[in-house]
Formats: sequence, structure tokens, C-alpha cells
Amino acid sequence: MTRFDGMMAESIADAGGAPAVVVFDEVGSTMDEAHRLAERGAADGTAVIADVQTAGRGRHGRRWISACGAGLWMTVIHRGVDIPGLDVLSLRIGLALAPALEPYAADRVMLKWPNDLFVRGRKLAGILVEARWREAAVEWVAVGIGVNVVAPADQPQATGLSAAVARGHLAAMLLPAVRAACRAAGPLTNDEMMAFSSRDAVRGARLVEPAPGVARGITADGSLLVEGADGTKEFRRGSVVFASEA
Repeated sequence: MTRFDGMMAESIADAGGAPAVVVFDEVGSTMDEAHRLAERGAADGTAVIADVQTAGRGRHGRRWISACGAGLWMTVIHRGVDIPGLDVLSLRIGLALAPALEPYAADRVMLKWPNDLFVRGRKLAGILVEARWREAAVEWVAVGIGVNVVAPADQPQATGLSAAVARGHLAAMLLPAVRAACRAAGPLTNDEMMAFSSRDAVRGARLVEPAPGVARGITADGSLLVEGADGTKEFRRGSVVFASEA
């Protein structure tokens, strides 16, 4: 497949500043295809897009519904990884995607630690980062993003974009944002911390996971702060479950 939503793969690559965009009608997972291409030497910034994923996945192996024509399912290969920045990469990508998606969303795009984008309390997009290591060095990172362009009818907890946008154009628009976030180094800067705070969908909420308590924001290294009965603790791993959902 060389076209995606009527746009040539080469045109998406040119518009998005990517060395190559590989488009599939259907794959198991764009993440898996990106890893295969990276293993064969695909250049930094190469993107893989599919119209349908039959085995799309999110964090902890959760299934990501990837229906035909319903969204943008894309993975970008990044080389030259800054290891200290790896722990905050999903947060950085969320910070880059939120303002890019906002003109097409029904309301402000919010961020749910550590890797989801929400609009009006419903999930719009998700991010998955997978690194491939060789001894102590990262050879490449595959950055997967899934954006619901059309709200899934069978998932009331999800939402889509409210304004019409061709998925090829959306891919070209988001590629520079993803690549810029991947090139950033180190922990989150003060400006990034402020930007995240302004879009934080979790802060102030009562949680049951990753621990019972009230969310108090994040740290520069990407940890979630939860204030519980025995004080405030940092959590670098896990998922947020609101007390209202339990």
C-alpha cells in the first residue's frame, strides 16, 4: 500500500520531515513492523502506518482496538536515544501531541499519566514506547501512537476528533512533534513541567492505583506523586485508576 487516506506515503514523509513512511493495509501491530524495519537498519525517523491493526497493543500488553478507517495507528523509529530522557519520553510525546491535536478536538486535550490523552474525561489517544537494548546501549526506540479519529461506538470511555481531518494529513502534522520530543534530552524542564501541570487530568483526583491517595502532580523524572495516609510517595511505574472507577 502506497497511499493512506488518499495521500501518498512519500508525500506524508516529505510533509512530516521523515526519511520514509511505510504504509500497510493491515498488520498485526505497527510496533512489531517498526522493530523489524529497525533491525534491518531503517533510518532514524522512519514511520510505519497501518489502516488496520489486528493485534494493536498498549502498555502491559493491553489490546488497542484499531479498526479500519477509525484512527491513526503509527509507530516512529528513533535512534540516538538519550537514556536519561527515556523515562519521560511518553510524557514528552504527550506534551507535543496535545496542542497539535487540540484544533481538531471538542475541548482542551488533557494528559493522563503516564501515556494517555483525554478530552472531557474520555480517551482520545495513547502512546507506547518500546526500547531495544544491546548490552548497556539503546539501539533504537519504537514510539507508537494511536489516535481515535472516529469515536469507537462500542467504547463509551473513548472519544474521537470532532473536526474532520484526513488521516494522512494528521500523520504528516504529528510526525515533527513526535520527532522533536524524541530528540529532547534529560529530565523534564521547568517549562515542560508547567505545560504538563496545565493539562494534568490526574492532579487532585483520588486514586486507588498505583496507590490509594490523592494525586499531587509529577516530578521532573516522570514519577507520579500520590499523597496517602503515610505521606507523599513517588511512583515511576504503574497505571492510574481513579477511585470513582473502582
